[in-house]
Amino acid sequence: MRGGPAYVGLDLGTSGLKGAVLDETGSVVARATSPYATHHLVPGAAEQDPADWIRSTGAVVAELAQQRDPRSWACIGLTGMIPTLVTLDAEGLPTGPAVTWEDGRAEIQAARMRVVVGEERLYSVTGQRLDARYLLPMFCRLSEEDHVRSSATAAICSAKDYVFLQLTGELATDPSTATGFGCYDLTARSWHQGIVDVVADLLPAAVPRLPALEPSSTVRSLSPRAASLLGLPAGLPVNLGAADSVVGATGLGVTRDGEVAYIAGTSSVLLALSSQLVLDRSRRYLVTPMPGDGMWGLEMDLLATGSGLAWLAQILGSDSVAALGEVARAVEPAQAPVFLPYLGGGEQGALWDPTLRGSLLGLGVHHERSHIARAMLNGIALESRRCLEVIAETGLPHSPLHFSGPGMAASAFSQDLADASRRQVVVAPGATAGSSVLGAAMLAARAVAGATVEQSMREGLESAAIVVEPDEARGRVWDHLFASHELALAALRPLYHSGIFGKGGCS
Repeated sequence: MRGGPAYVGLDLGTSGLKGAVLDETGSVVARATSPYATHHLVPGAAEQDPADWIRSTGAVVAELAQQRDPRSWACIGLTGMIPTLVTLDAEGLPTGPAVTWEDGRAEIQAARMRVVVGEERLYSVTGQRLDARYLLPMFCRLSEEDHVRSSATAAICSAKDYVFLQLTGELATDPSTATGFGCYDLTARSWHQGIVDVVADLLPAAVPRLPALEPSSTVRSLSPRAASLLGLPAGLPVNLGAADSVVGATGLGVTRDGEVAYIAGTSSVLLALSSQLVLDRSRRYLVTPMPGDGMWGLEMDLLATGSGLAWLAQILGSDSVAALGEVARAVEPAQAPVFLPYLGGGEQGALWDPTLRGSLLGLGVHHERSHIARAMLNGIALESRRCLEVIAETGLPHSPLHFSGPGMAASAFSQDLADASRRQVVVAPGATAGSSVLGAAMLAARAVAGATVEQSMREGLESAAIVVEPDEARGRVWDHLFASHELALAALRPLYHSGIFGKGGCS
């Protein structure tokens, strides 16, 4: 049966592509996933093949079409990881592998940009703290190391923009994705020519063309070629969408000042909503334009939470992150050793220190794998608390935390967050689908059917949410744990900075 109008979300994530189809009530009527590989050919490298993204798009679309008649699809909405660099030739074809946000090899080039432009100026213009994971430093590194590839590159874009190009034939990006380039002017809502000119001076040739800047509500038709390849109706609307963090907040129903989206995936994103453009003097959070409504996201990213838990599950012999969480539940938080969870070649969050490394302290022969699992979850909860305290300093209301974490909710991590932060935590009902893919479908509905339909979808999702209340007594336990966490970090930081654990971001 064809059914009523339905809206498709496609989320180009770090480890694979997720897809979901939502009806007008917000019910998930179809879902699919397709993994792809990340290649770590040298230390610090993280590359993917853009062709894998397109193959995964085809696989996910085909599976969704089996579950829900594509003749009922009213729009496909896109979202994806940022920043991820795609280099294109004059025909729009990749000139090499994509460089993902996990790649830390361009720190020298980022540092050069910070010196020439000035760190404070970069942050005041872009709302970003420029490092190796931004597109312009990434391309600067390529121009120094691979002259053939860089000279063949006519344009650059991010991952989601590349999929939009393949589906519609148009190269465009939205404001939230544009922040990942390192030269998007938040107040002017345009590329900052002064920063682009600085990069041009650092390159042996001209800066490649940047995508056209379009609102996240932009809709284009599925091209005849793409429709034929995907087996979809010609002319099906495709929504440009936005970056995964802001779209994830949409999928979680974050709409008011002070509300925080917590999106736990390979990394964890904490994004607080603000009606005002508020910069941080210490540059601890990033500022991201929210889709369409003039709101701003104050964003902090913990680099290796889901990936760190997956690594720990593997070495401790657990079948999954969810199973690891169940093991951890047998141990009270105060019984675990101290785990500084900086497993991603440094940390961002509120720390912004590429030298940090994961460390486990206070081990004894009485400790079992359950204690190690609990320690890792403690460390993530405490770094999350640090981020939330920074958000509180802005004066935004002490509002609920909206949580989505496939595999983590079952571990009672949402209760840990509530207790450690003393905030009410609202657990999203669509966690297994992923908040970003839900948000992509909702933005697609807003783009073609209007805000009323999107609101109806949001209300349907919110009605099934679970609310977790903080426990004050347990909150005092977390206060003591945070103090121990800070003492351990202060004691080890000189060793991290000495280089004894390897160069930051490159080992």
